[in-house]
Amino acid sequence: MAATVRECLELQLLEVEMLLSMFPKRGEFSLDADAVPSIQRYLRNAGGALPPQLEYRIALDVGEAKAKVELQVLLPHMYPQVAPQLFARSDALHRQQQLQLNTRLTSHISSLDPGDLCVCEAVQWVKDNTLPFLEDCQASSERAAKAVRAKEMLHRMWIYSHHIYRQELRKKIFDCAKKLNLTGFCLTGKPGVICVEGLQENCEEFWRVIRYPNWKHISCKHVENIETEGSIDNLRLFHSFEDLQFQAHGDYGLRNDYHMDLGQFLEFLKQHQSGHIFQILFGVEGKLSDN
Repeated sequence: MAATVRECLELQLLEVEMLLSMFPKRGEFSLDADAVPSIQRYLRNAGGALPPQLEYRIALDVGEAKAKVELQVLLPHMYPQVAPQLFARSDALHRQQQLQLNTRLTSHISSLDPGDLCVCEAVQWVKDNTLPFLEDCQASSERAAKAVRAKEMLHRMWIYSHHIYRQELRKKIFDCAKKLNLTGFCLTGKPGVICVEGLQENCEEFWRVIRYPNWKHISCKHVENIETEGSIDNLRLFHSFEDLQFQAHGDYGLRNDYHMDLGQFLEFLKQHQSGHIFQILFGVEGKLSDN
């Protein structure tokens, strides 16, 4: 019988308890204070809305030099039935080395049996396999860079938030997208939606910057990767980072509580070859009116 969301979340909490016992020191295991309680509340009343996806960071010391490596973990609601999103990063690694390390980590995790908890396995793999990348000589780094340059990958992230209103938050989003050469859009209102596309490392950096330290009601709903032997710019759906604001029926009596027009948003998505994303974001199939 297929596992349920409830069973998967219970397993995720068990794994967190195990990891906390493995990394008890301050700063080794970082987890939002409300992450576990929100899942526990859902398990007590499974008829409510799903809790935010569980995410945390594990700080690791690698090799005799104790190089610092951070493993960032984001768990889909159906993990361990589906693979976790893992990303290892270190200031001691060059960008290309870090990309290669994470490609091998993803490949290793995908080779494991589905349904098994695997974050502890990922931790051990990072400890055992990061050192060669840290010690890599300049010649091998250059060969790896040439191999990676042969093909580029366009990365596109679809991010959903309960709402996006505050001007300082919107400024942070636009400034970060511009700095990282990302195209896409930010849809202001309730709910809020962000799309960013560009190099994978830039999209992931954007995601790390905007969601920390305290943006709780936000999740990455979908990720697209498209490989090309040419420039990724030819694969972009957006030519800039756009500011979208759709207002359906006034301000609903509240100064900053305006709801976006889903019909207009669906039309916008279809104009950018992304109509299928509507159902991923909202859980329902979008239909345009016959006006």
